[in-house]
Amino acid sequence: MSHPHSKYIEKTKQDYAKLGYEPYQWFRAEHVPAFVQLQKPLSESKLGLVSTAGTYVKGQKAFFTKDDTSIRRIKSSTPVDKIRFAHIMQNYLVEARKDPCTVFPLEALRILDDEGVIGELAPEFLSCMGGIYSRSRVRNELIPRLEKAVSDQRLDLLLLVPL
Repeated sequence: MSHPHSKYIEKTKQDYAKLGYEPYQWFRAEHVPAFVQLQKPLSESKLGLVSTAGTYVKGQKAFFTKDDTSIRRIKSSTPVDKIRFAHIMQNYLVEARKDPCTVFPLEALRILDDEGVIGELAPEFLSCMGGIYSRSRVRNELIPRLEKAVSDQRLDLLLLVPL
């Protein structure tokens, strides 16, 4: 039985070969990141969100779908009907366009906040366009931007929602 991810990998290899590029090199971490225990109960913790779905708010500049390493800051109070997407893999966003919370879970996080399950939500959630083929641009441009934006919010916990 073939797994969908193996078809994606094979398709990427074929696409690169057709374009005359060197074979695509998948990212491999040099070190396994350390597991860090939450330092206080979830009900006292400040939670942030990073989505790689190319999420933005109506009125913000949409992501350019080819190797865009910028980020968007989205107020956690943003109405769901103002959420939009721009991503290189448009076919992955069919359901998200019907229900943005499938890849940018604003409503669920607000409920958890209202019920006291989460201490508080970060004032801004973050989004990037996850389909960036340049590993060096991810490492040298996108990651530092995300690290700074996350650090500025002094979070206890970060939810990553990949697309």
